[in-house]
Amino acid sequence: MDPVRNPFAPGAGQRPPELAGRDRELAAFDVVLERVARGRPERSLVLTGLRGVGKTVLLGELRSMAVKRGWGAGKIEARPDAELRRPLSAALHRAIRDLAVRHRDPERVETVLGVLKAFALRANPDGTKLRERWQPGIDVPAAQGRADSGDIEIDLVELFTDVAELAQDVGTGVALLIDEMQDVQPDDISALCAACHELSQSGAPLVVVGAGLPHLPALLSASKSYSERLFRYVLIGQLDREDADHAVLAPVAREGAEISPLALDALFDASSGYPYFVQAYAKAAWDAAPADPITPEDVAMAAPEAEAELAVGFFGSRYERATPAEREYLRAMADLTAGRDEAVGTTDVAVYLGKKPSSLSPARDNLIKKGLVYSAERGRIAFTVPHFGRFLLGREE
Repeated sequence: MDPVRNPFAPGAGQRPPELAGRDRELAAFDVVLERVARGRPERSLVLTGLRGVGKTVLLGELRSMAVKRGWGAGKIEARPDAELRRPLSAALHRAIRDLAVRHRDPERVETVLGVLKAFALRANPDGTKLRERWQPGIDVPAAQGRADSGDIEIDLVELFTDVAELAQDVGTGVALLIDEMQDVQPDDISALCAACHELSQSGAPLVVVGAGLPHLPALLSASKSYSERLFRYVLIGQLDREDADHAVLAPVAREGAEISPLALDALFDASSGYPYFVQAYAKAAWDAAPADPITPEDVAMAAPEAEAELAVGFFGSRYERATPAEREYLRAMADLTAGRDEAVGTTDVAVYLGKKPSSLSPARDNLIKKGLVYSAERGRIAFTVPHFGRFLLGREE
Protein backbone atom coordinates (compact mmCIF):
# COMPACT_ATOMS: atom_id res chain seq x y z
CA MET A 1 0.00 0.00 0.00
CA ASP A 2 1.28 3.46 -0.90
CA PRO A 3 2.48 5.12 2.35
CA VAL A 4 1.98 8.56 0.81
CA ARG A 5 -1.77 7.86 0.59
CA ASN A 6 -1.98 6.54 4.15
CA PRO A 7 -4.94 8.44 5.64
CA PHE A 8 -4.08 7.71 9.27
CA ALA A 9 -1.91 10.15 11.22
CA PRO A 10 -1.91 9.67 15.00
CA GLY A 11 -0.80 12.80 16.82
CA ALA A 12 -1.49 14.77 19.99
CA GLY A 13 -4.69 16.72 19.43
CA GLN A 14 -4.61 16.02 15.69
CA ARG A 15 -8.01 15.51 14.11
CA PRO A 16 -8.41 11.97 12.76
CA PRO A 17 -9.54 11.53 9.16
CA GLU A 18 -12.92 10.38 10.49
CA LEU A 19 -14.25 11.76 13.79
CA ALA A 20 -16.29 8.69 14.68
CA GLY A 21 -18.43 8.11 17.73
CA ARG A 22 -18.82 11.73 18.84
CA ASP A 23 -22.09 12.64 17.10
CA ARG A 24 -23.98 12.80 20.40
CA GLU A 25 -21.55 15.30 21.93
CA LEU A 26 -21.50 17.46 18.80
CA ALA A 27 -25.28 17.52 18.58
CA ALA A 28 -25.58 18.44 22.26
CA PHE A 29 -23.17 21.35 21.83
CA ASP A 30 -25.12 22.57 18.83
CA VAL A 31 -28.18 22.78 21.07
CA VAL A 32 -26.14 24.69 23.68
CA LEU A 33 -25.03 27.25 21.08
CA GLU A 34 -28.58 27.80 19.88
CA ARG A 35 -30.10 28.05 23.35
CA VAL A 36 -27.47 30.48 24.65
CA ALA A 37 -27.78 32.67 21.55
CA ARG A 38 -31.53 32.88 22.22
CA GLY A 39 -30.97 33.99 25.80
CA ARG A 40 -32.01 30.68 27.33
CA PRO A 41 -30.14 29.32 30.36
CA GLU A 42 -27.58 26.60 29.69
CA ARG A 43 -24.79 25.08 31.74
CA SER A 44 -21.14 25.18 30.77
CA LEU A 45 -19.62 21.89 29.70
CA VAL A 46 -16.83 19.68 31.07
CA LEU A 47 -15.43 16.75 29.07
CA THR A 48 -13.54 14.10 31.03
CA GLY A 49 -11.68 10.98 30.03
CA LEU A 50 -8.37 9.16 29.89
CA ARG A 51 -5.46 10.17 27.69
CA GLY A 52 -5.90 9.26 24.04
CA VAL A 53 -9.71 9.30 23.87
CA GLY A 54 -9.82 12.47 21.78
CA LYS A 55 -10.78 15.21 24.25
CA THR A 56 -8.46 17.77 22.64
CA VAL A 57 -9.70 16.87 19.17
CA LEU A 58 -13.29 17.25 20.35
CA LEU A 59 -12.51 20.64 21.89
CA GLY A 60 -11.16 21.79 18.55
CA GLU A 61 -14.29 20.57 16.80
CA LEU A 62 -16.52 22.41 19.27
CA ARG A 63 -14.53 25.58 18.73
CA SER A 64 -15.02 25.27 14.97
CA MET A 65 -18.76 24.85 15.49
CA ALA A 66 -18.90 28.04 17.58
CA VAL A 67 -16.92 30.04 15.01
CA LYS A 68 -19.17 28.87 12.17
CA ARG A 69 -22.15 30.24 14.09
CA GLY A 70 -20.51 33.63 14.39
CA TRP A 71 -19.44 33.21 18.01
CA GLY A 72 -16.24 34.55 19.50
CA ALA A 73 -14.12 31.59 20.50
CA GLY A 74 -10.76 31.21 22.25
CA LYS A 75 -8.90 28.08 23.37
CA ILE A 76 -6.15 27.62 25.93
CA GLU A 77 -4.19 24.74 27.44
CA ALA A 78 -3.76 25.01 31.19
CA ARG A 79 -0.39 24.33 32.77
CA PRO A 80 0.20 23.42 36.44
CA ASP A 81 3.01 25.96 36.80
CA ALA A 82 1.21 28.93 35.21
CA GLU A 83 -1.57 31.21 36.39
CA LEU A 84 -4.67 31.51 34.22
CA ARG A 85 -4.72 35.28 33.74
CA ARG A 86 -2.20 35.53 30.90
CA PRO A 87 -3.39 32.66 28.63
CA LEU A 88 -7.01 33.58 29.35
CA SER A 89 -6.30 37.12 28.16
CA ALA A 90 -4.92 35.81 24.87
CA ALA A 91 -7.92 33.49 24.35
CA LEU A 92 -10.48 36.22 25.01
CA HIS A 93 -8.55 38.63 22.81
CA ARG A 94 -9.03 36.13 19.99
CA ALA A 95 -12.74 35.84 20.82
CA ILE A 96 -13.20 39.62 20.81
CA ARG A 97 -11.49 39.87 17.42
CA ASP A 98 -13.97 37.29 16.12
CA LEU A 99 -16.85 39.43 17.40
CA ALA A 100 -15.37 42.71 16.14
CA VAL A 101 -15.86 41.57 12.54
CA ARG A 102 -19.63 41.64 13.08
CA HIS A 103 -19.91 44.56 15.49
CA ARG A 104 -20.92 47.95 14.07
CA ASP A 105 -19.54 50.06 16.90
CA PRO A 106 -15.71 50.11 16.94
CA GLU A 107 -15.67 52.27 20.07
CA ARG A 108 -17.70 49.68 21.94
CA VAL A 109 -15.24 46.99 20.91
CA GLU A 110 -12.30 49.15 22.01
CA THR A 111 -13.92 49.72 25.39
CA VAL A 112 -14.09 45.98 26.03
CA LEU A 113 -10.53 45.56 24.75
CA GLY A 114 -9.47 48.21 27.27
CA VAL A 115 -11.04 46.16 30.07
CA LEU A 116 -9.31 43.04 28.76
CA LYS A 117 -5.96 44.85 28.72
CA ALA A 118 -6.47 46.03 32.30
CA PHE A 119 -7.23 42.44 33.31
CA ALA A 120 -4.18 41.13 31.44
CA LEU A 121 -1.73 43.65 32.91
CA ARG A 122 -2.50 42.39 36.41
CA ALA A 123 -0.53 39.28 35.41
CA ASN A 124 2.60 41.35 36.09
CA PRO A 125 3.74 40.96 39.71
CA ASP A 126 3.60 44.08 41.85
CA GLY A 127 6.81 46.07 41.68
CA THR A 128 7.80 44.86 38.21
CA LYS A 129 9.90 47.48 36.44
CA LEU A 130 8.23 49.14 33.45
CA ARG A 131 10.72 47.78 30.93
CA GLU A 132 10.21 44.25 32.29
CA ARG A 133 6.41 44.33 32.33
CA TRP A 134 4.64 41.85 30.07
CA GLN A 135 2.45 43.54 27.47
CA PRO A 136 -0.60 41.68 26.11
CA GLY A 137 -0.41 43.14 22.60
CA ILE A 138 -3.76 44.93 22.80
CA ASP A 139 -3.47 48.25 20.97
CA VAL A 140 -5.84 50.35 23.13
CA PRO A 141 -5.38 52.11 26.48
CA ALA A 142 -6.09 49.96 29.54
CA ALA A 143 -9.34 50.76 31.30
CA GLN A 144 -9.30 51.76 34.94
CA GLY A 145 -11.52 50.45 37.70
CA ARG A 146 -12.81 47.44 35.75
CA ALA A 147 -11.36 43.91 35.95
CA ASP A 148 -8.12 45.28 37.39
CA SER A 149 -8.48 44.79 41.15
CA GLY A 150 -5.94 41.98 41.27
CA ASP A 151 -8.53 39.64 42.81
CA ILE A 152 -8.92 37.04 40.06
CA GLU A 153 -12.48 36.15 41.09
CA ILE A 154 -13.75 39.74 40.99
CA ASP A 155 -11.82 40.55 37.83
CA LEU A 156 -12.98 37.45 35.97
CA VAL A 157 -16.65 38.12 36.70
CA GLU A 158 -16.34 41.68 35.40
CA LEU A 159 -14.38 40.66 32.33
CA PHE A 160 -16.71 37.78 31.42
CA THR A 161 -19.70 40.10 31.83
CA ASP A 162 -18.30 42.73 29.48
CA VAL A 163 -17.20 40.23 26.83
CA ALA A 164 -20.57 38.44 26.99
CA GLU A 165 -22.44 41.72 26.57
CA LEU A 166 -20.33 42.50 23.49
CA ALA A 167 -21.41 39.17 22.00
CA GLN A 168 -25.01 39.88 22.95
CA ASP A 169 -24.85 43.09 20.91
CA VAL A 170 -24.51 41.02 17.74
CA GLY A 171 -26.86 38.19 18.77
CA THR A 172 -24.21 35.54 19.36
CA GLY A 173 -22.05 34.37 22.24
CA VAL A 174 -18.55 33.53 23.44
CA ALA A 175 -17.05 30.08 23.90
CA LEU A 176 -13.96 29.71 26.09
CA LEU A 177 -12.35 26.29 25.70
CA ILE A 178 -9.86 25.08 28.32
CA ASP A 179 -7.81 21.94 27.71
CA GLU A 180 -6.05 20.09 30.55
CA MET A 181 -8.40 21.84 32.95
CA GLN A 182 -7.27 19.70 35.88
CA ASP A 183 -4.01 21.67 35.77
CA VAL A 184 -5.65 25.05 36.46
CA GLN A 185 -4.39 26.32 39.81
CA PRO A 186 -6.83 26.14 42.77
CA ASP A 187 -7.44 29.91 43.07
CA ASP A 188 -8.07 30.17 39.35
CA ILE A 189 -10.41 27.18 39.35
CA SER A 190 -12.41 28.79 42.14
CA ALA A 191 -12.57 32.09 40.24
CA LEU A 192 -13.61 30.35 37.05
CA CYS A 193 -16.44 28.54 38.82
CA ALA A 194 -17.60 31.77 40.47
CA ALA A 195 -17.60 33.62 37.15
CA CYS A 196 -19.55 30.86 35.41
CA HIS A 197 -22.03 30.85 38.30
CA GLU A 198 -22.54 34.61 38.07
CA LEU A 199 -23.07 34.51 34.30
CA SER A 200 -25.43 31.55 34.44
CA GLN A 201 -27.68 33.48 36.81
CA SER A 202 -27.81 36.47 34.47
CA GLY A 203 -28.20 34.40 31.32
CA ALA A 204 -25.14 36.02 29.70
CA PRO A 205 -24.08 34.33 26.44
CA LEU A 206 -20.71 32.97 27.51
CA VAL A 207 -19.99 29.26 27.79
CA VAL A 208 -16.90 27.59 29.23
CA VAL A 209 -16.00 24.19 27.81
CA GLY A 210 -13.35 22.39 29.80
CA ALA A 211 -11.60 19.11 29.13
CA GLY A 212 -9.52 17.11 31.56
CA LEU A 213 -8.73 13.85 33.26
CA PRO A 214 -11.37 11.77 35.06
CA HIS A 215 -10.76 13.40 38.46
CA LEU A 216 -11.58 16.89 37.15
CA PRO A 217 -15.19 16.85 38.50
CA ALA A 218 -13.84 16.13 41.99
CA LEU A 219 -11.42 19.07 41.74
CA LEU A 220 -14.21 21.41 40.67
CA SER A 221 -16.48 20.19 43.45
CA ALA A 222 -13.75 20.69 46.05
CA SER A 223 -13.32 24.26 44.81
CA LYS A 224 -16.99 25.24 44.74
CA SER A 225 -19.67 22.87 45.97
CA TYR A 226 -22.20 24.22 43.48
CA SER A 227 -19.97 23.21 40.56
CA GLU A 228 -21.80 19.86 40.51
CA ARG A 229 -24.83 21.78 39.25
CA LEU A 230 -22.91 24.45 37.38
CA PHE A 231 -21.43 22.20 34.70
CA ARG A 232 -22.77 19.42 32.54
CA TYR A 233 -20.26 16.58 32.72
CA VAL A 234 -19.67 14.37 29.69
CA LEU A 235 -17.51 11.27 29.94
CA ILE A 236 -15.50 10.69 26.75
CA GLY A 237 -14.53 7.05 26.49
CA GLN A 238 -13.31 4.50 24.00
CA LEU A 239 -15.24 3.81 20.80
CA ASP A 240 -17.64 0.90 20.57
CA ARG A 241 -17.04 -1.70 17.88
CA GLU A 242 -19.24 -0.05 15.27
CA ASP A 243 -17.66 3.38 15.67
CA ALA A 244 -14.12 1.98 15.82
CA ASP A 245 -14.75 0.11 12.56
CA HIS A 246 -16.17 3.27 10.96
CA ALA A 247 -13.07 5.25 12.04
CA VAL A 248 -11.03 2.84 9.90
CA LEU A 249 -13.39 1.93 7.07
CA ALA A 250 -14.34 5.46 6.03
CA PRO A 251 -10.77 6.79 5.51
CA VAL A 252 -9.69 3.56 3.78
CA ALA A 253 -12.69 3.71 1.42
CA ARG A 254 -11.97 7.34 0.54
CA GLU A 255 -8.58 6.19 -0.72
CA GLY A 256 -10.24 3.55 -2.89
CA ALA A 257 -8.87 0.71 -0.76
CA GLU A 258 -10.36 -2.06 1.38
CA ILE A 259 -9.76 -3.83 4.66
CA SER A 260 -11.02 -7.30 5.48
CA PRO A 261 -13.49 -7.98 8.34
CA LEU A 262 -10.93 -10.17 10.07
CA ALA A 263 -8.39 -7.33 9.90
CA LEU A 264 -10.96 -5.06 11.56
CA ASP A 265 -11.32 -7.68 14.30
CA ALA A 266 -7.57 -7.66 14.84
CA LEU A 267 -7.40 -3.85 14.90
CA PHE A 268 -10.15 -3.62 17.50
CA ASP A 269 -8.51 -6.27 19.67
CA ALA A 270 -5.22 -4.37 19.56
CA SER A 271 -6.65 -0.88 20.13
CA SER A 272 -9.53 -1.70 22.52
CA GLY A 273 -11.39 1.10 20.72
CA TYR A 274 -9.23 3.93 22.09
CA PRO A 275 -9.16 6.52 19.28
CA TYR A 276 -5.43 7.25 19.45
CA PHE A 277 -4.59 3.54 19.34
CA VAL A 278 -7.05 2.98 16.47
CA GLN A 279 -5.09 5.54 14.46
CA ALA A 280 -1.70 4.14 15.47
CA TYR A 281 -2.45 0.51 14.61
CA ALA A 282 -4.37 1.38 11.43
CA LYS A 283 -1.50 3.54 10.16
CA ALA A 284 1.02 0.77 10.78
CA ALA A 285 -1.25 -1.84 9.15
CA TRP A 286 -1.67 0.27 6.01
CA ASP A 287 2.11 0.72 5.70
CA ALA A 288 2.74 -2.99 6.30
CA ALA A 289 0.19 -4.23 3.74
CA PRO A 290 1.92 -5.21 0.46
CA ALA A 291 -1.34 -4.96 -1.48
CA ASP A 292 -5.03 -4.17 -1.22
CA PRO A 293 -6.99 -5.30 0.84
CA ILE A 294 -5.45 -5.01 4.31
CA THR A 295 -5.53 -8.45 5.95
CA PRO A 296 -5.27 -9.70 9.54
CA GLU A 297 -1.76 -10.89 8.69
CA ASP A 298 -0.87 -7.29 7.83
CA VAL A 299 -2.22 -6.15 11.20
CA ALA A 300 -0.19 -8.83 13.00
CA MET A 301 2.93 -7.84 11.07
CA ALA A 302 2.39 -4.15 11.88
CA ALA A 303 1.51 -4.52 15.56
CA PRO A 304 5.10 -4.61 16.89
CA GLU A 305 5.98 -1.45 14.96
CA ALA A 306 2.87 0.36 16.25
CA GLU A 307 3.60 -0.77 19.79
CA ALA A 308 7.23 0.33 19.54
CA GLU A 309 6.14 3.77 18.41
CA LEU A 310 3.58 3.99 21.23
CA ALA A 311 6.22 2.83 23.72
CA VAL A 312 8.40 5.81 22.82
CA GLY A 313 5.96 8.61 22.05
CA PHE A 314 2.84 7.79 24.03
CA PHE A 315 3.98 5.74 27.02
CA GLY A 316 7.71 6.31 27.28
CA SER A 317 7.61 10.10 27.32
CA ARG A 318 5.29 9.96 30.32
CA TYR A 319 7.22 7.22 32.11
CA GLU A 320 10.46 9.20 31.82
CA ARG A 321 8.90 12.01 33.88
CA ALA A 322 8.63 9.74 36.92
CA THR A 323 11.31 9.43 39.59
CA PRO A 324 12.59 5.98 40.67
CA ALA A 325 10.22 5.98 43.67
CA GLU A 326 7.31 6.94 41.45
CA ARG A 327 8.22 4.25 38.91
CA GLU A 328 8.19 1.69 41.72
CA TYR A 329 4.67 2.81 42.58
CA LEU A 330 3.58 2.60 38.94
CA ARG A 331 5.04 -0.88 38.53
CA ALA A 332 3.24 -2.06 41.65
CA MET A 333 -0.05 -0.79 40.22
CA ALA A 334 0.65 -2.67 36.99
CA ASP A 335 1.46 -5.89 38.84
CA LEU A 336 -1.65 -5.69 40.99
CA THR A 337 -3.95 -5.10 38.01
CA ALA A 338 -2.11 -7.61 35.78
CA GLY A 339 -1.80 -4.83 33.22
CA ARG A 340 -5.54 -4.23 32.96
CA ASP A 341 -7.08 -0.74 32.85
CA GLU A 342 -8.48 -1.01 36.38
CA ALA A 343 -8.24 0.94 39.63
CA VAL A 344 -6.28 -0.45 42.55
CA GLY A 345 -6.47 0.29 46.27
CA THR A 346 -3.75 2.54 47.66
CA THR A 347 -3.54 0.25 50.69
CA ASP A 348 -3.01 -2.72 48.37
CA VAL A 349 -0.07 -0.92 46.76
CA ALA A 350 1.47 -0.29 50.17
CA VAL A 351 1.05 -3.92 51.21
CA TYR A 352 2.51 -5.12 47.90
CA LEU A 353 5.58 -2.91 48.35
CA GLY A 354 5.87 -3.72 52.05
CA LYS A 355 5.66 -0.06 53.07
CA LYS A 356 3.41 2.14 55.15
CA PRO A 357 0.72 3.95 53.11
CA SER A 358 1.85 7.30 54.55
CA SER A 359 5.38 6.80 53.20
CA LEU A 360 4.00 6.35 49.69
CA SER A 361 1.82 9.46 49.76
CA PRO A 362 4.49 11.77 48.26
CA ALA A 363 5.03 9.44 45.29
CA ARG A 364 1.30 9.05 44.71
CA ASP A 365 0.64 12.80 44.99
CA ASN A 366 3.46 13.61 42.58
CA LEU A 367 2.15 11.08 40.07
CA ILE A 368 -1.26 12.74 40.26
CA LYS A 369 0.30 16.17 39.70
CA LYS A 370 2.23 14.82 36.72
CA GLY A 371 -0.98 13.47 35.23
CA LEU A 372 0.13 9.82 35.26
CA VAL A 373 -2.50 8.53 37.70
CA TYR A 374 -5.75 9.81 39.14
CA SER A 375 -7.87 9.07 42.15
CA ALA A 376 -10.69 6.98 40.69
CA GLU A 377 -12.51 7.07 44.03
CA ARG A 378 -11.56 7.45 47.66
CA GLY A 379 -8.69 5.09 48.47
CA ARG A 380 -8.25 3.88 44.89
CA ILE A 381 -5.90 4.93 42.12
CA ALA A 382 -5.78 4.28 38.35
CA PHE A 383 -3.62 5.10 35.34
CA THR A 384 -4.63 8.12 33.25
CA VAL A 385 -3.18 6.43 30.15
CA PRO A 386 -4.95 3.36 28.67
CA HIS A 387 -2.79 0.22 28.41
CA PHE A 388 -0.11 1.86 30.57
CA GLY A 389 -0.02 -1.13 32.93
CA ARG A 390 0.46 -3.45 29.97
CA PHE A 391 3.31 -1.24 28.74
CA LEU A 392 5.00 -1.38 32.17
CA LEU A 393 4.73 -5.16 32.41
CA GLY A 394 6.27 -5.58 28.96
CA ARG A 395 9.08 -3.14 29.65
CA GLU A 396 12.54 -4.50 30.26
CA GLU A 397 14.15 -2.83 33.28
